[in-house]
Amino acid sequence: MKPVIIGSLLLFFLGASTAFCQPFSFGVRLGVPLTDFFNTVGSSNFTFNTTTDRYIVGPTAELHLPLGLGIEVDALYRHMSYTGSGLIDSITSSSVNSGDWEFPVLVKYRFPMKIVRPYVDGGIAWDKLFGLTQSVKDSIATASPTVVNQNTTAGIVLGGGIDIHVKIHIMPELRYTRWGSAQFSDPTGLLHSTQNQAEFLLGFTF
Repeated sequence: MKPVIIGSLLLFFLGASTAFCQPFSFGVRLGVPLTDFFNTVGSSNFTFNTTTDRYIVGPTAELHLPLGLGIEVDALYRHMSYTGSGLIDSITSSSVNSGDWEFPVLVKYRFPMKIVRPYVDGGIAWDKLFGLTQSVKDSIATASPTVVNQNTTAGIVLGGGIDIHVKIHIMPELRYTRWGSAQFSDPTGLLHSTQNQAEFLLGFTF
């Protein structure tokens, strides 16, 4: 994902905060994955090395409702890759490189406190691979050893955090997502994308 595109999205959402008064808030979320995107199993014939880049970034917006309720929408970007080497069906090396956009829509409840307000949230999320590239070297087989099952998937999200309101809202949060299906699945069972995702996020909204 090009930095200029991410920067443009952030400027759009931050600038929009001046065009709307409460009950809307806009800002950015930063974070780190607490789980890897891929799970692997060791084999004497073929080995996968995976990388889950340790950053998450994207814009966030929230509609504030009465009684401590709110509706939050995020657009979160991350990146992952893997390389494989060995011998499966005459394939000696393969690689995948991909970005990933996640779009959670959450209902949030803030507990009735003043400056520091704990909250819980939950909802659904959609996930889409972005800029996916695949390559296979030294192969006489007809297909890559790893299958991209689907570019998109959906899941259920649960989270909890603290809203610290000091001129701006600072919101550290732990979030868990259970995806309904794996986007990657190797036919040999040596690699697949995880369906249980955990992450730490830090939000800044205005």
